[in-house]
Amino acid sequence: MIAPAGSGGPARAAGPVQAAGSGRRRPKAIVIGAGIGGLAAASALRRVGVDVEIHEQAPELRAAGSALSLTANARVALRCLGIDLDVERRGQVYPELHFRTATGRPIRTVRFAHLGDRVGAQNVAIHRAELHQALLTEAGDPPIRLGSAARRFHRHRGGIRVEFADGTSADGDLLIGADGFGSAVRRQLVGPERPREPGYVCWLATVAYRHHLVRDGYAAHYWGRGQRFGLVHLGGDHVYWWGTRNMPPEAARDWRGGRDEILRAYAGWADEVVATVAATADAAVISVPARDRPALRRWGDGAVTLLGDAAHPMLPSLGQGAAMAVEDAVVLARCLAGATDLPGALRRYEAARRDRTRRMIRQAHSLSRIEQLASPAGDLARRAYLRWLPTRLVDRRNLADLTFPDVLPAAGR
Repeated sequence: MIAPAGSGGPARAAGPVQAAGSGRRRPKAIVIGAGIGGLAAASALRRVGVDVEIHEQAPELRAAGSALSLTANARVALRCLGIDLDVERRGQVYPELHFRTATGRPIRTVRFAHLGDRVGAQNVAIHRAELHQALLTEAGDPPIRLGSAARRFHRHRGGIRVEFADGTSADGDLLIGADGFGSAVRRQLVGPERPREPGYVCWLATVAYRHHLVRDGYAAHYWGRGQRFGLVHLGGDHVYWWGTRNMPPEAARDWRGGRDEILRAYAGWADEVVATVAATADAAVISVPARDRPALRRWGDGAVTLLGDAAHPMLPSLGQGAAMAVEDAVVLARCLAGATDLPGALRRYEAARRDRTRRMIRQAHSLSRIEQLASPAGDLARRAYLRWLPTRLVDRRNLADLTFPDVLPAAGR
């Protein structure tokens, strides 16, 4: 049930309903943001008897961005609530990741299939639109109001009221800020912040093209000096690619080039890299500046909390951004299941997520500095380190990331 702003008010669920056999009113969550984090929250909260109303500032409901990795830890987390999004049919399992030089010479292959067998799921490359639709279906057609930009929230004895840019408002028992990097909810909670900008641009695209070297399930990272390229098979004849290039933060923020400029950046690289970029239309290229924020000590206050990039934006080096949002949603739902003290449940959720997401932010930030090394000596040292690092250490680090930590603080309902 979707309504645009100004179309007679937000679409709302029918009034408060009683949880079956409990004699208690079902709590209602106002979710700001209809991206992966917001829809994952709606899907998870539905499973534990929490009603959801979603507000999205964009004028239409569509998945922003290109494709992503839905890693094993996210898939296992969803299973804790009995959710199966059928992502292997919608996307493509990638059993290993090849690291190559800019010209395509092998550096190392990291094998994920056996780790997936250990944790109970495989990593899947999937287009954002496919994941978006799967989550929307699982959420059960929640009320979604489009063109609804949150401005501020107020606490009152009955719960939370959110005010929007168009003068409307919405009331609920709790508020979940899943509104991404520029979160309005976060801004009110913690005040103005400056992002960390390491100084490179990220280009992203999905294209209906498949080079003869790109086999089923192919995933590879190509490393050059101060720039990288990723190439991932999405299934059928579609591939997802991303590229990075060092430049001043202000240039990365305001990049306005096109495919031809990207082609010049990758001149002389592996044939499959150049051919894939050449097959991409200008309009298909998305450009975003590399940026993150330091980990927060406090995610919420009272009946308000944050989720996904609004809580812990991280650099893309680990490919865990979407997975962390999904994990957040599952842990949030489990903390709220049957809770009578909603603020207490939100603090338990935040406590359960803080250390893991802080570690991911730190790891991604450190790895990004290594990946973007531009000096010849740094490039040589990076390749030597990756080539000779013992497999047991590589597996141990990846296993820590791919294992969903199914631990919750003691509930004090």
